[in-house]
Amino acid sequence: MQKNGSIKKLPGSVWILGVVSFFNDIASEMLYPLLPIFITQVLGAPVAILGLIDGVAEGSAAVFKTLFGHWSDRLGKRKPFVFFGYFASTVSKLVVALSRTWGLVFVGRVLDKFGKGIRTGARDALLLDATNATNRGLVFGLQQSLDSAGAVVGPLIALILLREFSGDIRTVLYIAVIPSMIGLLAVSFVRDAKPREEGRSIGGQERTTGNANAGSPTLNLRSLPRELKIFLLASGLFALGNSSDSFLILRSRSVGLSLSFVVLAYVVYNFVYSAASTPAGSLADRIGPRRVYAAGVVVYVVVYVGFALNRSVFGVWVLFTIYGLYIALTDSVSRALVGSFITNENEAAGIFGLLQTVTSIGLVLASVIGGILWTLIGSWATFAFAAGCAILALLVFLLADRKRPQVSERV
Repeated sequence: MQKNGSIKKLPGSVWILGVVSFFNDIASEMLYPLLPIFITQVLGAPVAILGLIDGVAEGSAAVFKTLFGHWSDRLGKRKPFVFFGYFASTVSKLVVALSRTWGLVFVGRVLDKFGKGIRTGARDALLLDATNATNRGLVFGLQQSLDSAGAVVGPLIALILLREFSGDIRTVLYIAVIPSMIGLLAVSFVRDAKPREEGRSIGGQERTTGNANAGSPTLNLRSLPRELKIFLLASGLFALGNSSDSFLILRSRSVGLSLSFVVLAYVVYNFVYSAASTPAGSLADRIGPRRVYAAGVVVYVVVYVGFALNRSVFGVWVLFTIYGLYIALTDSVSRALVGSFITNENEAAGIFGLLQTVTSIGLVLASVIGGILWTLIGSWATFAFAAGCAILALLVFLLADRKRPQVSERV
């Protein structure tokens, strides 16, 4: 393992997994801005179906993130789960492109989320295996930067293709399968983690890796470190208010932004997300992931309060730009933070999967609650609720951190 945080010395597996994420996200983000129009205008489904598809797909796949992560731990294998996860997502894009009814789109979206559930824990465990206490944030940040770069390229390609094919959305959906297949092929270059006898110290704790014959790991919630339980609680509270970005898009449209400019604003958000993720991860390695994550939550509160109060088109551009900074400071940094709590690498995939499950359940509830508040009270209530949940999560996170016994990190 590298003893410093140099990006040039990161293992090849980190770059390969980043490239895989890059191409998969190109495909996903070619679809994402177009699906609302495809479902409602091409397939003729009512607007209410949009929330149903995303909410049920996310919720039904949530439990799989822990289940498959734990299964990966028990088998001591990572690559098969990463491969089949991306394979399922590739097939899902073809299913969506072939859809003639919204029901088949629903199947495709569930399959896509199912694929994410299969691969997420195992992929993050592979990334963790490439880290030590000095580069953990950098590793997760670089992977997220490449992933988000795909989210910049994808919508731009979609806009170009729409112009070339005279607004034919279905053709764009078919073409989106190509980058997804490229990402799937890149998975073949990923090397599975090798079990090792020796341990290493992370965050003052001895990390053990054991071997394949050391017995099957178990994911016992009661035995998880106190810090990890508190962070999972804070993450759940945060996710409870973190409703779908569709509400941000709807809000942007309501203040006068055209559909094309909404997509471009979404591109700006992803550009900032991509550009800031690696520096944010590197900063977390220098000053600690807790501080960086807390700063990200504060930025989130500012953005959602801003969306609740904003009435101008210019304000939308500013808020989407800042929104990209928030997620760069929290997404990969949260995984690096969880990685610092893991004391047994043979349980890593299950724990990363658990984080994703908690977050996914919160996101489903957030979208339902956000929609109800929007309908019954107004758009400002949706964003105010989100900001309130974030503040509560931040208080739990910071107050628990104050009570945390300080330990020195050893490499």
